[in-house]
Order: sequence, then structure tokens, then C-alpha cells
Amino acid sequence: MDFSSEPDREEIRAAVRQLCAEFDDAYWREVDRKSEYPEKFVRALTKAGWLGALIPTEYGGSGLRVADAAAIIEEINRSGGNAASAHAQMYTMGTLLKHGSEEQKRKYLAAGTSSTARRSSSRAPSIPICFCSSRARRRTKSSTTRRRGSRSSSSI
Repeated sequence: MDFSSEPDREEIRAAVRQLCAEFDDAYWREVDRKSEYPEKFVRALTKAGWLGALIPTEYGGSGLRVADAAAIIEEINRSGGNAASAHAQMYTMGTLLKHGSEEQKRKYLAAGTSSTARRSSSRAPSIPICFCSSRARRRTKSSTTRRRGSRSSSSI
């Protein structure tokens, strides 16, 4: 298996590194101290097109490969940032691509590439994202989970 990096991927890394340089350690410490979502960072990633990396071009994304998305995530973490907020936004779109109707793809995937389409924006369609986990020791079954998120203010 060849793990060498392609020239395009090095350009992606450099561009993500440059964007991440705008969010120094002080930014991340403040977000962490306040237990806040890194809204400003996620908006910058979206505006630059990085969160739409895995979305096909016909839906407004970049149509990049999974290895390219991994490089994006890696550069965010390497810069001292926290890529968790980007990870979910990038990878959950695969489920919609595989199982969604054409109408859903056009509505939600295009919204996922727009800088105004963050989940907290009231002007954009909400992009449903859900994770379930199973813990063997606790015998947690995601199919029997009875909890659900609810809106308690203008944001989720």
C-alpha cells in the first residue's frame, strides 16, 4: 500500500494550515474555558469550503476523497485546534449521500457547503446529525435508546 502524499493533498494541507493559523492557542483556550462550540472556526472552515470536502461537486461540494478529508482533520489537530466539530460535519454527509432522496441531497448537502448553513442559523435548513454508541460492558443498545435532543433556545 502506498502512503505517499499526492501534490494536491499537500496544497490542501498548506491551505488548511494557513486558515488554522488565524485561530491561535488563545482562541482554543477561551472556547475550552467557556465550554463553547467553536462557531467562528467552523464558519471559517465552511466559508473556505473545507467542510464540504466530501460532498460531490454536483451538490456544491469539493468532491474530494476521504484521504483528503483526513488530511484536513489532521492539519486542524496538528495546528493545536480541535477537529471534532469539523469531523461530524464532514463525515455524516456520507449517510445522506448513500440513503437520502435526491430532494434531500439537494436541500441538505448544498446547505452543508454554505457559510450561512451552520446548524445554529435560523435562515438555513437544519442538517440532522446523530451519533449512537454502544458500550459492550454496559450493554447499551442504540436501538433501544429512548433519549432525544430538544431545542431549549434558539440553538440546539
